[in-house]
Amino acid sequence: MTWINDKKCSAADAAAMINDGDVLGVSGFTLAGYPKEVPTALAARAEKLHAAGKPFKVTLFSGASTGDSCDGALARAQAVSLRMPYQSNPSLRKAINAGEIKYIDAHLGKMGYLVRTGALPAPTVAIVEVSAIMSDGRVCLSTSGGNSVTYLEMAPKIILELNTRFGDSFVGIHDVALPELPPHAKPLAIYSAGDRVGSEFVKIDPNKVVAIVETSRLDEVSPFVEPDEISTNIGQRILDFISFEEKKGRLPKGMAFQSGVGKVANAVLNAMSCDDRLGQIDLYTEVIQEAVLPLLKKGKLGVASGTALTLSENAQKEFVENAKDWKKHLVLRQQEVSNSPDVIRRVGVISMNTALEADIFGNVNSSLVTGSSMMNGIGGSADFARNCYLGFFLTPSVAKNGAISSIVPYVSHVDQTDHDTMVFVTEQGLADLRGLSAEDRARLIIKNCAHPDFREPLTDFLEYSLKHAKAVHMPLALDRAFEMHSRFLETGKMR
Repeated sequence: MTWINDKKCSAADAAAMINDGDVLGVSGFTLAGYPKEVPTALAARAEKLHAAGKPFKVTLFSGASTGDSCDGALARAQAVSLRMPYQSNPSLRKAINAGEIKYIDAHLGKMGYLVRTGALPAPTVAIVEVSAIMSDGRVCLSTSGGNSVTYLEMAPKIILELNTRFGDSFVGIHDVALPELPPHAKPLAIYSAGDRVGSEFVKIDPNKVVAIVETSRLDEVSPFVEPDEISTNIGQRILDFISFEEKKGRLPKGMAFQSGVGKVANAVLNAMSCDDRLGQIDLYTEVIQEAVLPLLKKGKLGVASGTALTLSENAQKEFVENAKDWKKHLVLRQQEVSNSPDVIRRVGVISMNTALEADIFGNVNSSLVTGSSMMNGIGGSADFARNCYLGFFLTPSVAKNGAISSIVPYVSHVDQTDHDTMVFVTEQGLADLRGLSAEDRARLIIKNCAHPDFREPLTDFLEYSLKHAKAVHMPLALDRAFEMHSRFLETGKMR
Protein backbone atom coordinates (compact mmCIF):
# COMPACT_ATOMS: atom_id res chain seq x y z
CA MET A 1 0.00 0.00 0.00
CA THR A 2 3.07 2.27 0.04
CA TRP A 3 2.44 3.87 -3.36
CA ILE A 4 -1.18 4.57 -2.41
CA ASN A 5 -0.24 6.40 0.80
CA ASP A 6 2.51 8.26 -1.01
CA LYS A 7 0.06 9.65 -3.57
CA LYS A 8 -2.56 10.88 -1.08
CA CYS A 9 -2.93 14.65 -0.97
CA SER A 10 -5.47 17.44 -0.62
CA ALA A 11 -7.88 18.41 -3.38
CA ALA A 12 -6.13 21.77 -3.68
CA ASP A 13 -2.76 20.08 -4.20
CA ALA A 14 -4.27 17.82 -6.85
CA ALA A 15 -5.91 20.77 -8.60
CA ALA A 16 -2.53 22.51 -8.74
CA MET A 17 -1.33 19.68 -11.01
CA ILE A 18 -3.85 20.67 -13.70
CA ASN A 19 -2.74 23.25 -16.26
CA ASP A 20 -4.45 25.79 -18.46
CA GLY A 21 -5.48 24.06 -21.70
CA ASP A 22 -5.60 20.54 -20.25
CA VAL A 23 -8.19 18.09 -21.48
CA LEU A 24 -9.87 16.53 -18.46
CA GLY A 25 -11.54 13.14 -18.79
CA VAL A 26 -13.75 12.78 -15.73
CA SER A 27 -15.83 9.89 -14.47
CA GLY A 28 -19.55 10.28 -14.06
CA PHE A 29 -22.75 9.53 -15.88
CA THR A 30 -26.10 11.21 -15.19
CA LEU A 31 -25.13 12.58 -11.77
CA ALA A 32 -23.52 9.31 -10.65
CA GLY A 33 -19.88 8.55 -9.85
CA TYR A 34 -18.29 11.89 -10.77
CA PRO A 35 -15.33 13.53 -8.96
CA LYS A 36 -16.41 16.08 -6.39
CA GLU A 37 -13.41 17.38 -4.44
CA VAL A 38 -10.89 18.10 -7.20
CA PRO A 39 -13.27 19.96 -9.56
CA THR A 40 -14.44 22.14 -6.67
CA ALA A 41 -10.83 22.93 -5.76
CA LEU A 42 -10.00 23.50 -9.42
CA ALA A 43 -12.83 26.03 -9.72
CA ALA A 44 -11.46 27.94 -6.72
CA ARG A 45 -7.97 27.90 -8.27
CA ALA A 46 -9.36 29.17 -11.58
CA GLU A 47 -11.09 32.07 -9.86
CA LYS A 48 -7.84 33.10 -8.14
CA LEU A 49 -5.91 32.89 -11.41
CA HIS A 50 -8.53 34.94 -13.23
CA ALA A 51 -8.46 37.57 -10.46
CA ALA A 52 -4.71 37.80 -10.98
CA GLY A 53 -5.22 38.34 -14.70
CA LYS A 54 -4.01 34.89 -15.71
CA PRO A 55 -5.83 32.61 -18.15
CA PHE A 56 -7.20 29.26 -17.06
CA LYS A 57 -9.64 27.08 -18.95
CA VAL A 58 -9.90 23.35 -19.58
CA THR A 59 -11.74 21.06 -21.94
CA LEU A 60 -14.09 18.81 -20.00
CA PHE A 61 -14.99 15.32 -21.25
CA SER A 62 -17.19 13.01 -19.18
CA GLY A 63 -19.52 10.07 -19.57
CA ALA A 64 -22.66 12.20 -19.30
CA SER A 65 -23.87 14.85 -16.83
CA THR A 66 -22.03 15.39 -13.56
CA GLY A 67 -23.12 17.06 -10.33
CA ASP A 68 -22.99 20.73 -9.41
CA SER A 69 -19.67 20.30 -7.59
CA CYS A 70 -18.13 19.44 -10.97
CA ASP A 71 -20.08 20.90 -13.91
CA GLY A 72 -21.64 23.74 -11.97
CA ALA A 73 -18.57 24.84 -10.02
CA LEU A 74 -16.31 24.86 -13.09
CA ALA A 75 -18.90 26.68 -15.22
CA ARG A 76 -19.42 29.42 -12.62
CA ALA A 77 -15.65 29.82 -12.32
CA GLN A 78 -15.44 30.34 -16.10
CA ALA A 79 -12.94 27.50 -16.17
CA VAL A 80 -14.36 25.50 -19.10
CA SER A 81 -13.66 26.22 -22.76
CA LEU A 82 -15.32 23.14 -24.26
CA ARG A 83 -17.75 20.59 -22.79
CA MET A 84 -18.73 17.20 -24.23
CA PRO A 85 -20.86 15.01 -24.58
CA TYR A 86 -23.86 15.75 -22.26
CA GLN A 87 -24.84 17.97 -19.34
CA SER A 88 -27.82 18.90 -17.22
CA ASN A 89 -26.48 21.64 -14.95
CA PRO A 90 -28.29 25.03 -14.90
CA SER A 91 -25.09 27.09 -14.60
CA LEU A 92 -23.39 25.18 -17.40
CA ARG A 93 -26.50 25.32 -19.59
CA LYS A 94 -26.71 29.10 -19.15
CA ALA A 95 -23.07 29.56 -20.17
CA ILE A 96 -23.49 27.27 -23.18
CA ASN A 97 -26.54 29.14 -24.45
CA ALA A 98 -24.79 32.48 -23.88
CA GLY A 99 -21.88 31.31 -26.06
CA GLU A 100 -19.41 31.43 -23.17
CA ILE A 101 -18.69 27.68 -23.31
CA LYS A 102 -18.50 25.67 -26.53
CA TYR A 103 -20.57 22.51 -26.33
CA ILE A 104 -20.58 19.44 -28.56
CA ASP A 105 -23.66 17.28 -28.12
CA ALA A 106 -22.92 13.64 -28.96
CA HIS A 107 -24.45 10.18 -28.87
CA LEU A 108 -23.28 8.80 -25.53
CA GLY A 109 -22.48 5.39 -26.98
CA LYS A 110 -19.94 6.95 -29.39
CA MET A 111 -18.03 9.31 -27.10
CA GLY A 112 -15.48 6.78 -25.85
CA TYR A 113 -15.07 5.37 -29.35
CA LEU A 114 -14.26 8.83 -30.73
CA VAL A 115 -11.57 9.30 -28.09
CA ARG A 116 -10.11 5.82 -28.54
CA THR A 117 -9.87 6.19 -32.33
CA GLY A 118 -8.22 9.62 -32.14
CA ALA A 119 -11.12 11.57 -33.63
CA LEU A 120 -11.15 13.53 -30.36
CA PRO A 121 -8.07 14.44 -28.33
CA ALA A 122 -7.09 12.05 -25.58
CA PRO A 123 -7.41 13.44 -22.05
CA THR A 124 -4.23 14.86 -20.61
CA VAL A 125 -5.59 14.22 -17.11
CA ALA A 126 -8.13 11.61 -15.98
CA ILE A 127 -10.06 12.42 -12.78
CA VAL A 128 -12.02 9.36 -11.73
CA GLU A 129 -14.00 8.51 -8.61
CA VAL A 130 -13.30 5.01 -7.30
CA SER A 131 -14.62 3.03 -4.35
CA ALA A 132 -11.50 0.91 -3.76
CA ILE A 133 -7.80 0.94 -4.68
CA MET A 134 -5.74 -2.25 -4.58
CA SER A 135 -1.98 -2.35 -4.06
CA ASP A 136 -1.43 -4.06 -7.44
CA GLY A 137 -2.93 -1.13 -9.34
CA ARG A 138 -6.49 -2.36 -9.67
CA VAL A 139 -9.30 0.05 -8.85
CA CYS A 140 -13.03 -0.46 -8.38
CA LEU A 141 -15.20 2.28 -9.84
CA SER A 142 -18.05 3.73 -7.79
CA THR A 143 -21.61 4.47 -8.91
CA SER A 144 -20.94 4.73 -12.64
CA GLY A 145 -18.94 3.14 -15.43
CA GLY A 146 -19.29 5.85 -18.07
CA ASN A 147 -16.11 6.42 -20.08
CA SER A 148 -13.83 5.94 -17.06
CA VAL A 149 -11.84 3.00 -18.45
CA THR A 150 -11.08 4.87 -21.68
CA TYR A 151 -9.91 7.97 -19.83
CA LEU A 152 -7.81 5.94 -17.36
CA GLU A 153 -6.15 4.04 -20.20
CA MET A 154 -5.42 7.06 -22.42
CA ALA A 155 -4.51 9.87 -20.02
CA PRO A 156 -0.81 10.23 -19.10
CA LYS A 157 -1.79 11.60 -15.66
CA ILE A 158 -4.42 10.13 -13.34
CA ILE A 159 -6.06 11.69 -10.28
CA LEU A 160 -8.18 9.30 -8.25
CA GLU A 161 -10.93 10.37 -5.88
CA LEU A 162 -11.38 7.59 -3.36
CA ASN A 163 -14.92 7.64 -1.98
CA THR A 164 -14.73 6.20 1.52
CA ARG A 165 -18.53 6.06 1.93
CA PHE A 166 -18.98 2.97 -0.22
CA GLY A 167 -16.52 0.43 1.26
CA ASP A 168 -16.76 -2.77 -0.78
CA SER A 169 -20.37 -2.09 -1.87
CA PHE A 170 -19.42 -1.85 -5.54
CA VAL A 171 -16.92 -4.69 -5.68
CA GLY A 172 -18.54 -7.28 -7.91
CA ILE A 173 -21.01 -4.94 -9.63
CA HIS A 174 -18.84 -3.58 -12.43
CA ASP A 175 -18.20 -5.54 -15.61
CA VAL A 176 -15.12 -3.84 -17.03
CA ALA A 177 -14.81 -4.38 -20.76
CA LEU A 178 -14.63 -2.32 -23.94
CA PRO A 179 -15.57 -3.32 -27.49
CA GLU A 180 -12.69 -4.12 -29.82
CA LEU A 181 -11.85 -1.49 -32.41
CA PRO A 182 -12.19 -2.26 -36.12
CA PRO A 183 -11.22 -3.68 -38.48
CA HIS A 184 -12.38 -7.26 -37.78
CA ALA A 185 -13.61 -6.45 -34.26
CA LYS A 186 -15.08 -9.44 -32.46
CA PRO A 187 -18.52 -9.01 -30.83
CA LEU A 188 -18.96 -8.92 -27.09
CA ALA A 189 -20.67 -12.13 -25.94
CA ILE A 190 -23.60 -10.41 -24.23
CA TYR A 191 -26.92 -12.09 -25.02
CA SER A 192 -28.97 -11.12 -21.98
CA ALA A 193 -28.95 -8.32 -19.40
CA GLY A 194 -26.97 -10.29 -16.81
CA ASP A 195 -24.16 -11.64 -19.02
CA ARG A 196 -20.66 -10.61 -17.97
CA VAL A 197 -17.66 -10.41 -20.29
CA GLY A 198 -15.08 -8.47 -18.28
CA SER A 199 -13.60 -8.08 -14.82
CA GLU A 200 -14.68 -6.46 -11.58
CA PHE A 201 -11.74 -4.04 -11.47
CA VAL A 202 -9.93 -1.62 -13.78
CA LYS A 203 -6.19 -2.27 -14.05
CA ILE A 204 -4.23 0.98 -14.13
CA ASP A 205 -0.55 1.91 -14.14
CA PRO A 206 0.30 3.22 -10.64
CA ASN A 207 3.11 5.26 -12.18
CA LYS A 208 0.52 7.43 -13.94
CA VAL A 209 -1.28 8.25 -10.69
CA VAL A 210 -0.20 11.71 -9.55
CA ALA A 211 -2.72 12.18 -6.74
CA ILE A 212 -5.26 10.33 -4.61
CA VAL A 213 -7.85 12.51 -2.90
CA GLU A 214 -10.26 11.08 -0.37
CA THR A 215 -13.93 12.09 -0.26
CA SER A 216 -17.00 10.98 1.64
CA ARG A 217 -19.50 13.00 -0.39
CA LEU A 218 -22.46 11.28 -1.99
CA ASP A 219 -23.72 11.92 -5.52
CA GLU A 220 -25.88 15.05 -5.72
CA VAL A 221 -29.14 13.50 -6.89
CA SER A 222 -32.56 14.95 -6.08
CA PRO A 223 -34.93 12.78 -4.03
CA PHE A 224 -37.25 10.49 -5.95
CA VAL A 225 -40.61 12.16 -6.65
CA GLU A 226 -43.73 10.04 -6.92
CA PRO A 227 -45.18 10.16 -10.44
CA ASP A 228 -47.98 12.62 -11.13
CA GLU A 229 -51.28 11.73 -12.79
CA ILE A 230 -50.08 12.49 -16.33
CA SER A 231 -46.89 10.46 -15.99
CA THR A 232 -48.79 7.55 -14.45
CA ASN A 233 -51.28 7.69 -17.32
CA ILE A 234 -48.46 7.46 -19.88
CA GLY A 235 -46.84 4.59 -18.02
CA GLN A 236 -50.06 2.60 -17.91
CA ARG A 237 -50.67 3.12 -21.63
CA ILE A 238 -47.25 1.66 -22.41
CA LEU A 239 -47.78 -1.42 -20.26
CA ASP A 240 -51.23 -1.98 -21.78
CA PHE A 241 -49.74 -1.80 -25.27
CA ILE A 242 -46.94 -4.22 -24.38
CA SER A 243 -49.52 -6.68 -23.04
CA PHE A 244 -51.56 -6.26 -26.24
CA GLU A 245 -48.52 -6.89 -28.46
CA GLU A 246 -47.61 -10.00 -26.47
CA LYS A 247 -51.14 -11.39 -26.85
CA LYS A 248 -50.98 -10.73 -30.60
CA GLY A 249 -47.73 -12.69 -30.78
CA ARG A 250 -45.73 -9.74 -32.08
CA LEU A 251 -43.68 -9.28 -28.91
CA PRO A 252 -41.88 -12.18 -27.23
CA LYS A 253 -42.09 -12.35 -23.45
CA GLY A 254 -38.94 -11.73 -21.44
CA MET A 255 -37.56 -8.78 -23.42
CA ALA A 256 -35.29 -6.42 -21.49
CA PHE A 257 -36.38 -2.82 -20.92
CA GLN A 258 -34.51 0.44 -21.35
CA SER A 259 -35.79 3.54 -19.62
CA GLY A 260 -34.58 7.09 -20.13
CA VAL A 261 -34.24 9.74 -17.44
CA GLY A 262 -36.98 11.84 -15.87
CA LYS A 263 -40.32 11.65 -14.11
CA VAL A 264 -42.19 10.14 -17.07
CA ALA A 265 -39.62 7.35 -17.43
CA ASN A 266 -39.71 6.84 -13.66
CA ALA A 267 -43.48 6.52 -13.84
CA VAL A 268 -43.16 3.62 -16.28
CA LEU A 269 -40.81 1.77 -13.93
CA ASN A 270 -43.11 2.54 -11.02
CA ALA A 271 -46.07 1.12 -12.96
CA MET A 272 -44.05 -2.02 -13.68
CA SER A 273 -43.60 -2.68 -9.98
CA CYS A 274 -47.39 -2.75 -9.57
CA ASP A 275 -48.27 -4.70 -12.74
CA ASP A 276 -48.55 -8.49 -12.38
CA ARG A 277 -48.73 -9.09 -16.15
CA LEU A 278 -44.99 -8.64 -16.66
CA GLY A 279 -43.58 -11.16 -14.20
CA GLN A 280 -39.87 -10.76 -13.43
CA ILE A 281 -38.24 -7.87 -15.29
CA ASP A 282 -34.75 -7.39 -16.73
CA LEU A 283 -33.36 -3.98 -17.65
CA TYR A 284 -30.69 -3.34 -20.27
CA THR A 285 -30.40 0.40 -20.03
CA GLU A 286 -27.91 3.21 -19.46
CA VAL A 287 -29.22 4.72 -16.21
CA ILE A 288 -30.51 2.54 -13.38
CA GLN A 289 -32.76 5.00 -11.57
CA GLU A 290 -34.17 4.96 -8.07
CA ALA A 291 -37.52 3.80 -9.44
CA VAL A 292 -35.87 0.41 -9.99
CA LEU A 293 -35.58 -0.15 -6.23
CA PRO A 294 -39.29 -0.98 -5.70
CA LEU A 295 -38.93 -3.69 -8.37
CA LEU A 296 -35.92 -5.05 -6.50
CA LYS A 297 -37.61 -4.97 -3.10
CA LYS A 298 -40.70 -6.74 -4.42
CA GLY A 299 -38.60 -9.49 -5.98
CA LYS A 300 -39.66 -8.47 -9.49
CA LEU A 301 -36.20 -7.47 -10.73
CA GLY A 302 -34.11 -10.11 -12.45
CA VAL A 303 -31.06 -8.10 -13.51
CA ALA A 304 -30.61 -4.39 -14.15
CA SER A 305 -27.68 -3.65 -16.44
CA GLY A 306 -26.58 -0.06 -17.04
CA THR A 307 -23.66 2.32 -16.85
CA ALA A 308 -24.84 4.34 -13.85
CA LEU A 309 -26.69 3.77 -10.60
CA THR A 310 -28.36 7.14 -10.07
CA LEU A 311 -29.85 7.29 -6.58
CA SER A 312 -30.78 10.07 -4.18
CA GLU A 313 -28.57 10.49 -1.12
CA ASN A 314 -30.92 8.50 1.13
CA ALA A 315 -31.17 5.73 -1.47
CA GLN A 316 -27.36 5.64 -1.78
CA LYS A 317 -27.12 5.08 1.97
CA GLU A 318 -29.79 2.38 1.75
CA PHE A 319 -27.89 0.70 -1.07
CA VAL A 320 -24.68 0.56 0.97
CA GLU A 321 -26.60 -1.09 3.82
CA ASN A 322 -28.13 -3.69 1.50
CA ALA A 323 -25.37 -4.03 -1.11
CA LYS A 324 -24.54 -7.64 -0.23
CA ASP A 325 -28.05 -8.77 -1.21
CA TRP A 326 -28.85 -6.21 -3.89
CA LYS A 327 -25.72 -6.14 -6.02
CA LYS A 328 -26.26 -9.62 -7.44
CA HIS A 329 -29.14 -8.03 -9.38
CA LEU A 330 -26.98 -5.23 -10.84
CA VAL A 331 -24.32 -4.89 -13.54
CA LEU A 332 -22.52 -1.61 -14.29
CA ARG A 333 -20.75 -1.41 -17.65
CA GLN A 334 -18.78 1.10 -19.68
CA GLN A 335 -21.15 3.21 -21.76
CA GLU A 336 -19.70 1.93 -25.03
CA VAL A 337 -21.15 -1.42 -23.94
CA SER A 338 -24.39 -0.32 -22.25
CA ASN A 339 -25.22 1.73 -25.36
CA SER A 340 -23.73 -0.62 -27.95
CA PRO A 341 -26.01 -0.94 -31.03
CA ASP A 342 -24.80 -4.52 -31.52
CA VAL A 343 -25.68 -5.59 -27.98
CA ILE A 344 -28.97 -3.66 -27.84
CA ARG A 345 -30.20 -5.37 -30.99
CA ARG A 346 -29.02 -8.82 -29.90
CA VAL A 347 -30.50 -8.65 -26.41
CA GLY A 348 -33.81 -7.34 -27.79
CA VAL A 349 -34.67 -4.19 -25.89
CA ILE A 350 -37.97 -2.41 -25.34
CA SER A 351 -36.86 1.21 -25.33
CA MET A 352 -38.63 4.10 -23.61
CA ASN A 353 -37.29 7.66 -23.93
CA THR A 354 -38.60 11.15 -23.32
CA ALA A 355 -39.15 13.63 -26.14
CA LEU A 356 -38.81 17.38 -25.73
CA GLU A 357 -41.15 17.71 -28.69
CA ALA A 358 -42.36 15.50 -31.54
CA ASP A 359 -43.89 16.38 -34.86
CA ILE A 360 -46.84 14.95 -36.71
CA PHE A 361 -44.58 13.06 -39.12
CA GLY A 362 -42.69 11.12 -36.44
CA ASN A 363 -39.53 13.17 -35.90
CA VAL A 364 -38.32 13.82 -32.34
CA ASN A 365 -36.42 16.70 -30.76
CA SER A 366 -34.65 15.63 -27.57
CA SER A 367 -32.24 18.50 -27.04
CA LEU A 368 -32.94 22.04 -28.29
CA VAL A 369 -35.74 24.40 -27.23
CA THR A 370 -37.09 26.30 -30.26
CA GLY A 371 -34.21 24.93 -32.29
CA SER A 372 -31.34 26.85 -30.69
CA SER A 373 -31.42 26.78 -26.88
CA MET A 374 -29.72 23.68 -25.46
CA MET A 375 -31.60 21.86 -22.72
CA ASN A 376 -29.38 18.85 -21.91
CA GLY A 377 -28.49 16.94 -25.06
CA ILE A 378 -29.43 13.91 -27.13
CA GLY A 379 -27.98 11.53 -24.53
CA GLY A 380 -28.31 7.86 -25.36
CA SER A 381 -31.85 7.96 -26.70
CA ALA A 382 -30.84 7.44 -30.33
CA ASP A 383 -28.47 4.61 -29.40
CA PHE A 384 -31.52 2.70 -28.23
CA ALA A 385 -34.23 4.09 -30.53
CA ARG A 386 -32.51 2.99 -33.73
CA ASN A 387 -31.51 -0.47 -32.48
CA CYS A 388 -34.29 -1.56 -30.12
CA TYR A 389 -36.88 -4.26 -30.75
CA LEU A 390 -39.73 -1.92 -29.83
CA GLY A 391 -39.32 1.79 -29.13
CA PHE A 392 -41.48 4.37 -27.37
CA PHE A 393 -41.09 8.12 -27.16
CA LEU A 394 -43.00 9.68 -24.27
CA THR A 395 -44.07 13.22 -23.50
CA PRO A 396 -46.97 15.07 -21.87
CA SER A 397 -49.06 16.58 -24.67
CA VAL A 398 -48.59 20.15 -23.41
CA ALA A 399 -46.13 22.14 -21.31
CA LYS A 400 -46.06 25.50 -19.53
CA ASN A 401 -49.66 25.15 -18.32
CA GLY A 402 -50.91 24.47 -21.82
CA ALA A 403 -49.07 27.30 -23.57
CA ILE A 404 -46.85 24.87 -25.49
CA SER A 405 -47.88 21.83 -27.50
CA SER A 406 -45.38 18.98 -27.37
CA ILE A 407 -46.79 17.83 -30.72
CA VAL A 408 -45.90 20.35 -33.43
CA PRO A 409 -46.16 20.57 -37.23
CA TYR A 410 -42.40 20.07 -37.56
CA VAL A 411 -39.80 19.82 -34.80
CA SER A 412 -37.48 22.80 -34.42
CA HIS A 413 -34.50 20.43 -34.27
CA VAL A 414 -34.27 16.79 -35.35
CA ASP A 415 -32.53 14.30 -33.07
CA GLN A 416 -34.42 11.15 -34.05
CA THR A 417 -35.85 10.98 -37.55
CA ASP A 418 -39.15 9.39 -38.50
CA HIS A 419 -37.11 6.40 -39.74
CA ASP A 420 -36.14 5.55 -36.15
CA THR A 421 -39.33 6.16 -34.18
CA MET A 422 -42.02 3.54 -33.63
CA VAL A 423 -44.57 4.50 -30.97
CA PHE A 424 -45.51 7.90 -29.53
CA VAL A 425 -47.29 8.15 -26.18
CA THR A 426 -48.84 11.10 -24.36
CA GLU A 427 -51.52 11.18 -21.67
CA GLN A 428 -53.99 11.65 -24.54
CA GLY A 429 -53.22 8.30 -26.14
CA LEU A 430 -50.80 6.14 -28.10
CA ALA A 431 -49.86 6.14 -31.79
CA ASP A 432 -48.20 3.04 -33.30
CA LEU A 433 -46.42 4.47 -36.36
CA ARG A 434 -44.97 1.25 -37.70
CA GLY A 435 -45.89 0.62 -41.33
CA LEU A 436 -47.66 3.95 -41.83
CA SER A 437 -47.06 6.57 -44.53
CA ALA A 438 -46.27 10.17 -43.61
CA GLU A 439 -49.88 11.35 -43.97
CA ASP A 440 -51.23 8.38 -42.01
CA ARG A 441 -48.68 8.96 -39.25
CA ALA A 442 -49.69 12.60 -39.05
CA ARG A 443 -53.41 11.86 -38.77
CA LEU A 444 -52.88 9.21 -36.10
CA ILE A 445 -50.53 11.36 -34.00
CA ILE A 446 -52.92 14.32 -34.13
CA LYS A 447 -55.90 12.14 -33.24
CA ASN A 448 -54.30 10.06 -30.47
CA CYS A 449 -51.44 12.14 -28.99
CA ALA A 450 -52.10 15.85 -29.47
CA HIS A 451 -53.93 17.82 -26.81
CA PRO A 452 -57.51 18.75 -27.84
CA ASP A 453 -56.57 22.46 -27.79
CA PHE A 454 -54.06 21.88 -30.57
CA ARG A 455 -55.71 19.27 -32.78
CA GLU A 456 -57.44 21.85 -34.96
CA PRO A 457 -54.34 23.93 -35.82
CA LEU A 458 -52.29 20.77 -36.40
CA THR A 459 -54.96 19.36 -38.71
CA ASP A 460 -55.19 22.73 -40.47
CA PHE A 461 -51.45 22.63 -41.11
CA LEU A 462 -51.65 19.09 -42.49
CA GLU A 463 -54.51 19.92 -44.86
CA TYR A 464 -52.74 23.10 -46.00
CA SER A 465 -49.56 21.11 -46.63
CA LEU A 466 -51.42 18.49 -48.69
CA LYS A 467 -52.55 21.31 -50.97
CA HIS A 468 -49.48 23.57 -51.05
CA ALA A 469 -46.35 21.47 -50.37
CA LYS A 470 -44.16 20.78 -53.39
CA ALA A 471 -45.07 17.08 -53.14
CA VAL A 472 -47.34 14.98 -50.94
CA HIS A 473 -45.01 12.09 -50.11
CA MET A 474 -43.97 14.24 -47.14
CA PRO A 475 -46.67 16.93 -47.03
CA LEU A 476 -44.62 19.67 -45.39
CA ALA A 477 -45.43 23.26 -46.29
CA LEU A 478 -42.22 25.11 -45.44
CA ASP A 479 -43.88 28.52 -45.21
CA ARG A 480 -45.95 27.37 -42.21
CA ALA A 481 -43.79 24.64 -40.68
CA PHE A 482 -42.62 26.75 -37.71
CA GLU A 483 -45.53 29.14 -37.25
CA MET A 484 -46.44 27.62 -33.85
CA HIS A 485 -42.84 28.08 -32.68
CA SER A 486 -42.75 31.65 -34.04
CA ARG A 487 -46.01 32.48 -32.30
CA PHE A 488 -44.59 31.15 -29.02
CA LEU A 489 -41.46 33.31 -29.35
CA GLU A 490 -43.62 36.38 -30.06
CA THR A 491 -46.46 35.85 -27.56
CA GLY A 492 -45.41 33.10 -25.13
CA LYS A 493 -48.15 30.82 -26.46
CA MET A 494 -48.38 28.45 -29.43
CA ARG A 495 -52.15 28.99 -29.92
